[in-house]
Amino acid sequence: MRLLVAERRTALGLESLAKNKSVSYPTMSQRAFLSTSKKLQAKNQIYDSVRNLDQFYNYQLLSSSSRTPLLTLWTTSYCPTCHTIAPLLKSLVESGVGEAEGGVGYCTVEYDAPDVMSAGLGLTYMITSVPTLMSFDAQEAQTQTKVSDARQLADRKFLEEWIRTEARRHGNRGGGGTSNLSGTVNSLFGGLFGTRS
Repeated sequence: MRLLVAERRTALGLESLAKNKSVSYPTMSQRAFLSTSKKLQAKNQIYDSVRNLDQFYNYQLLSSSSRTPLLTLWTTSYCPTCHTIAPLLKSLVESGVGEAEGGVGYCTVEYDAPDVMSAGLGLTYMITSVPTLMSFDAQEAQTQTKVSDARQLADRKFLEEWIRTEARRHGNRGGGGTSNLSGTVNSLFGGLFGTRS
């Protein structure tokens, strides 16, 4: 038992702290910077393919609790374009695209899986063609940024920018993390009510 405790102290550097009485701790501003940098460097999460409703809702809850959007690629087993786009998108998320902006979760949704089809999940989110890429932020579908054009989905630069934009949401439900209220109202109503001066 003593050996195990000694190994933990050594691994954590506590032996040197115990010997050195003049230990300096980070200031408030340094701690704020460290906590902010940890948030900004969130890791992307890659989940298994969705084949039933429970998986889908669990992934939504996980991404909502971590305040990261859930990127979903809707595919079918018989779609050759899906088999090209899915690995490209997965490799971008694995390589860390979007982590600097707050991170994302990613999964494919097997549209033709029996449980997904019988639940009408595709109809609920207006998936009319495959492949379709759609983001969920705070468990809400972001239909305004849904992408179903195969040429855009095969474009690496387009996908990188799309992932970064979605990652900026941080659970704010706005387009890329709109921070002011008037910007949010204008984006929701298209500037119908104008802005206050």
